[in-house]
Amino acid sequence: MREDFHGYKASSLDNGFLRLDYLVGAGPRIVRLTRSGSDQNLFADVHDMQVPTPYGEYSFLGGHRLWHAPEEMPGSYVPDGSGVRVEQVPDGVRLCGATEAPTGIAKAVEIRLAPDRAAASLRHVLRNDGDRPAGLAPWALTQLCLGGLAVLPLLAGPADTAGLLPDRQLTFWPYTSLHDSRLILEDGAVLVRAQAQLPPVKVGYRCPAGWLGYWNAGTFFVKRFDFDAEARYPDFGCNAEVFCNHRFIELESLGPLTVLQPGESAVHTETWELFPDWEQPFVPEGVRVLLRKA
Repeated sequence: MREDFHGYKASSLDNGFLRLDYLVGAGPRIVRLTRSGSDQNLFADVHDMQVPTPYGEYSFLGGHRLWHAPEEMPGSYVPDGSGVRVEQVPDGVRLCGATEAPTGIAKAVEIRLAPDRAAASLRHVLRNDGDRPAGLAPWALTQLCLGGLAVLPLLAGPADTAGLLPDRQLTFWPYTSLHDSRLILEDGAVLVRAQAQLPPVKVGYRCPAGWLGYWNAGTFFVKRFDFDAEARYPDFGCNAEVFCNHRFIELESLGPLTVLQPGESAVHTETWELFPDWEQPFVPEGVRVLLRKA
């Protein structure tokens, strides 16, 4: 058992390349991500950020959490400060949350570390324990420290042989200004500078590339996720979103919208990787050019 996280008990997974710290008894939450040989937490620490709800104070804490979309108040903000059960699985753990009384949804996150590199897989599960159907989408959110640059790759190119149909779409939230200096809109990518600033900025889109990246402090954090071209996604069709405010930047991936009957589950998987630079083969050359200029 490691030192606690601001009063919450925490434990660790370590494969010699990276270490993940998760809460024991609360969440499911992952609160620290560090590279081997470093004590620097790549995740934001916002343990002092709360929002009041009819069910009590919701604590953001920082790091990684699982929600269900679309976002709503108070349904998205059910406090999760207790009730988690930890199960051991090969190369990792499964964090099983208590059923949310207001929504009937139970959350679980299974974490497995790769044996040979700085990588982890996360299997997110939402289960409907209620007595009525629930319409939702799995929503995986990762809060990271400010100071870096988020990368939202755009796959530009004709959607039809004649080149007459649209091929890209961006979604903005009411508090987002298109003049925000943190936003960099280019043909090959949207970049978001993670600077402490208010009001917040948020952009989402349909991401066929299936990954989001964040370059900060000599580390390129990448989260990968599946994309289903036939599926319906929340927020005008977004399966990837980035939010930034004065305390953190958040990389978010979403699964398809579905209707869970009582007893049914929805699964959404992410793969995390840490790289020492962003000059990686999966990053299109056009995006690498943008990063060199940014």
